[in-house]
This record gives sequence, structure tokens and C-alpha cells, in this order.
Amino acid sequence: MRAPTAKEVAAGEVLLAVDNVSLAFGGVKAIRNVSFDIRKGEIRAIIGPNGAGKTSMLNVINGFYHPQEGNITFKGQTRSKMRPYEAARGGIARTFQNVALFKGMTALDNIFAGRSLRMHRSFFWQLLRFGPAMDEEVEHRKRVEEIIEFLEIKHIRRIPVGRLPYGLQKRVELGRALAMEPDLLLLDEPMAGMNLEEKEDMSRFVLDVNNHYGTTIALIEHDMGVVMDLSDRVVVLDYGRKIADGTPDQVKSDQAVIDAYLGVAHQE
Repeated sequence: MRAPTAKEVAAGEVLLAVDNVSLAFGGVKAIRNVSFDIRKGEIRAIIGPNGAGKTSMLNVINGFYHPQEGNITFKGQTRSKMRPYEAARGGIARTFQNVALFKGMTALDNIFAGRSLRMHRSFFWQLLRFGPAMDEEVEHRKRVEEIIEFLEIKHIRRIPVGRLPYGLQKRVELGRALAMEPDLLLLDEPMAGMNLEEKEDMSRFVLDVNNHYGTTIALIEHDMGVVMDLSDRVVVLDYGRKIADGTPDQVKSDQAVIDAYLGVAHQE
């Protein structure tokens, strides 16, 4: 009898729970009374047609938006509001739908920026780059180099990211998020704008991050082939409401999901 994997051992342990969250902008209801959870060690997909509220949900999870109703529970602590820096310090990192990098900085420096929350020496010591500060910098640079090797981007480590192809920029952004050593990694359309080869590479890295680092991942993605291949569970939003939640096989055969993607008219 085989030993259970780390993911199987962690199955059922809730890392983050969304409880009856609602978010509105004026008269526009972006999220309507949505609840779901993300379990430790899994890849959790959030899908739905354009305008379903997917990115708004990620923004609620990492504190960029504050919901009018409901709570977020992360690692056992329940909050009605969480600011982005609190989310980052608590162990939540994310990438963005549109690449958000320092375009004039090298790939190496962009990834190193993700280590800032892990650095504890004072600004005075960092300015001197001497003694304890130098020891700390060496330690963090070693970690960054490990991520660069993991993502297979050693050949572009000294190139300003603004000169890199889009697919490699996405990989650098993933590296910066990994440099934070997150418990929960939020990926907002990590395959958007990529060709088939780039999507295959990014899919492999998402799986490797989950398996090698044990990082819990929540991702938004429009490519249903990618979602079905990568995800352990899928939650489906449509017009801000949750219409399905389950395994990829359960979700893809759900009639409400089929109707939403076919554009069947909705009733208020």
C-alpha cells in the first residue's frame, strides 16, 4: 500500500475561505454572496465568462478591494477587510492579468524585489552593504538564483525585462511572486496572450511550483484545456454569482456552466 502524498495528507485542510462575499461599485454588483474555499496544497481554478467577477474576487482575497458584505478567513484568521501589504506579509502573492514589472530593471533585480519582505536588516545596514547586511544579501541572492534556475531563465537574468518577449516577462513575474515564498499564490490569467508553446511551458511551471514547493495556487484562466489539465477543483462565477463548484469533470458537465459559456440569457 503506497504512502499518501503531501497533497493527499493536506486534502480537506482549508487554507483560505471566502464566506458570503459581496462587492459592488455603485449600482454594479461585481460579486454576489459568493462562498468557496481553497485547500492547502491544491490548484484551485476560478473561471467564468468575461465580466463574471473573477479578477474582482482575487482583488478581494489579496486586499485590494474591500467587500461590502462577507468575510475572508486565511490561515484561521477571519477578516472583513485586509490590506494588500497585510496579505503579502501573511503569505499571499500574486501575478497580474497585465504584466506588472519594473521594465527598466533586469530579470534578476525584478525577482530580487520579491525578497524585500524577507529582508530584516535596517536601511542603514543595507546602505553600507557590510557585515550582517552583506550576509543577508548573499543569502537572499542565493534564493533568487535558485528560482531563476528553476524557471529556466538564466540566459535572460541580466536583461532589462522591457526587452524580453511577453512569455518570458510572465515567467519573470512568476519568479518575483515565488521569491516571496507564499503560502497562497494567486495567478490572474497566467497564460493570457501566449502562444501554444509558451502556454505549455507555463503550465509545466505552475504544476512544478505546486509539486516542488508545495505552494497552494488559485488561478484565473480562460483556456479550458489548461484549467481541466491543471486544476484539482474549479469554482465557476457568472455575473458575480457562483454557479458551480467541484472537480473539473463535475464542472464541465454542469448544465449551468454550459449555458453560461454558450451565452444563454440570465434571469434576475
